Amino acid sequence: MKITVGLFDNMVLQRGKDGRCNQRVEGECAGNVAGPVTMAVSGLPARKVGSARGCRFMAAIKGLPVGGPYTIKLSVGQDSIVVRNVLVGDVWILAGQSNMQGIGYRKDRLKPNPLVRAFYMDDHWDVAQDPLHDLGIAVDRVHDKAAIAKHSGTGPGVAFGQTLHKLTGVPQGLIACAHGGTSMAQWSPSLKDRGGESLYGALYRRFIKNGARVAGVFWYQGCSDTDSPAAEQYTENMRGFIRSLRRDFKNPSLPVVIVQIARLCRANVNVAGWNSIRDQQRLLLTRIKNVLTVPTIDLSLDDAIHISGRDVHRVGRRGAEAMAVLKFRSQKLLPPIQLKRVVVQRDRVAGAMNVLVSFRNVSGSLKARGRAAGFALSDDRVTVAGDVIYETELLGDKVLLKSGLPPMEFGERHLFYGFGSSPYCNITDNADRSLPAFGPIPIFAASAYAPAVIRLQVSALQPSAGRLEALNYPTDLPALSFASRIFDNSSWNFCNLHPELSAREPEDLLVYFSSRVHCEETMKVEVSIGYDGPVKVWFDGKEIYCDPDGINPAIIDDVKLPVTMSAGEHQVIIALGSNHGKAWGIFLRYIRVDVPLSLLRKGKDFYKIPQTLD
Repeated sequence: MKITVGLFDNMVLQRGKDGRCNQRVEGECAGNVAGPVTMAVSGLPARKVGSARGCRFMAAIKGLPVGGPYTIKLSVGQDSIVVRNVLVGDVWILAGQSNMQGIGYRKDRLKPNPLVRAFYMDDHWDVAQDPLHDLGIAVDRVHDKAAIAKHSGTGPGVAFGQTLHKLTGVPQGLIACAHGGTSMAQWSPSLKDRGGESLYGALYRRFIKNGARVAGVFWYQGCSDTDSPAAEQYTENMRGFIRSLRRDFKNPSLPVVIVQIARLCRANVNVAGWNSIRDQQRLLLTRIKNVLTVPTIDLSLDDAIHISGRDVHRVGRRGAEAMAVLKFRSQKLLPPIQLKRVVVQRDRVAGAMNVLVSFRNVSGSLKARGRAAGFALSDDRVTVAGDVIYETELLGDKVLLKSGLPPMEFGERHLFYGFGSSPYCNITDNADRSLPAFGPIPIFAASAYAPAVIRLQVSALQPSAGRLEALNYPTDLPALSFASRIFDNSSWNFCNLHPELSAREPEDLLVYFSSRVHCEETMKVEVSIGYDGPVKVWFDGKEIYCDPDGINPAIIDDVKLPVTMSAGEHQVIIALGSNHGKAWGIFLRYIRVDVPLSLLRKGKDFYKIPQTLD
């Protein structure tokens, strides 16, 4: 007798929901026979489990409980075959490209566990030990007998199986199907009929050969799809791939854990493509049911693209923990960390804008070895906007990013974690799970910001008006000797009169700033000011604000004064007391607040803002 499907020495059989296997077995008989197939397990009495006809037999192994090892004897008439060292537990497909195949240094491979087995590329079962994917011995022609380097071969599969064994207490089986450098097009289910000459066909053949029962799929692929147009089609290709797996495996809820691609250290890389694939992988759980994505952006490499032998085990452990949540609904573990919310905040002390990023599924709190790193702000989605984040503060399940950017430079930026092909990211939680790489996340201002006003009419210095509550609107504007002035914008567009005022110190003086503005249509506007001394503001001759106790420092957007500007020209006049030389100047800009968010997202070409005239 010869078994061709479903039962082999050292194999792990997939358990059912009741903890017992229900496995089909097929094979060949020595001759043209007909009759029952009997099975004897580990010396127990034989029982009928199938039948033979012609030169073929079929059987079903039912009721074998989790554990083992079992010795199974199948007999047809006088013919028989003995299969030894069989376990019952959970079986998983390992598939994808080189980081699943395993290119980490072989010196870092884990010690084998006899209760974690692998179905190697030459179609034999044995204890799982790297390299699991030796393409040089592969049965399927698609793997082209590619030799593996002697120093490499460590992947995430062994750690995945050993971790699941610790979590579940049952034997684990790994069916190795990965192949380095492969794209989603090469994994297309449409090539299934080519059998072992296609990646999907080879995977499916190995699934069938092992009895067509597995617990789930562990998948690591995407680096080969980072160029257009493959990157644009990645999500739909993954949806089709998983849909086909579930159809062909006859399991509509087949759990799939995906590894988010990590890093590539190489020149002339399609940065947008790498960002896109990572973000699509992060969001797959929103497009496909029963899928989780494991981040790896924090891990070290053994070469320009392959996760190191020592860190690839962290990939396997993270994948196993995610699978335990997905498949077994483990209450002791959390799903991978996910982005929850991004909120823009204003630092009233510094006058700059900060970003508070919240995450869900954080175990304990977020931490980093050394200075926390990995976040970036971009204004074009393709390049990082300099080193504008000067501090990354970890606050439990939140991260506070202090940007140093004034509000007018903040409204259209995009937030990333893990920007580009080779970012440095080092934030994990107490369970050693990384933040997911993400971005671009648009950070839109709630309003339409006009450029800061740095060109104004400035009066000659006037005598002190004391406390400004009683100061009236200056009806005789020509008497104030206004002159046009353009201020240096190097200090966040601060209209700075320090040289003139300090020259008269410690006199207490008064100065007026006049700004004319034109609106093409009626607008709801905020007159946004910052100041460092006593101040009073008039809009079209009417007082709208007074702070006789104003002191330094001046803070951008410290006060926002709502007005309605009809179509046409308007004037804002600001009186500033010098506070005996302690006050230097003002910030001023106009913010339109009645623009719908849909137009804000489209950009400045789709709405009107106030235009300054002076």
